[in-house]
Amino acid sequence: MSPSHRAASRTAPASPVREPAWELPRSAIGLWVTESVFSTILMWLAVGAFLLFAPSDGGPLPLLHRVLPYAAALYAVVAMGIRPWFKHRVYRWEITAEAAYTRTGWLTQTWTLVPISRIQTVDVTRGVLQQMFGLATVAVLTASSQGTVRIWHLEHDVAQRVADDLAHRAEQVRDQAT
Repeated sequence: MSPSHRAASRTAPASPVREPAWELPRSAIGLWVTESVFSTILMWLAVGAFLLFAPSDGGPLPLLHRVLPYAAALYAVVAMGIRPWFKHRVYRWEITAEAAYTRTGWLTQTWTLVPISRIQTVDVTRGVLQQMFGLATVAVLTASSQGTVRIWHLEHDVAQRVADDLAHRAEQVRDQAT
């Protein structure tokens, strides 16, 4: 390998997509903990129903009677105590002059990038729990079903400003193209 190729390979970025600049607000952690509390309650109800109605004698059921409560307790610890904090560290978003993009996922990470010129619609939605925590989701949609970027759990006023800014910039790009 020539010295110029080695220099070029050292200066080339390791990844074509850089780290998005913004993390989600800390109130998203409260939302995720609340969602986990609900899912844990539902799981405990299902485990309780199983323990109450499934026979505990014969076959694999006695083992399930012993293991299920521990598995449900482990799920509760991970879902309420670990996952929300880890998600907060991993989920990131950014709007630049050229694109809107996010990084999501904690086991399998996905970077999604939508060029401003491809934006067709920008939506702001607020679920019931999001309203309780003062949060909203911005959905940036394109003509492609694979091109949607969702910026989850932004503070409501930030989400509204981001949506307004993106819609305005997408309109300007469309006006320049005609």
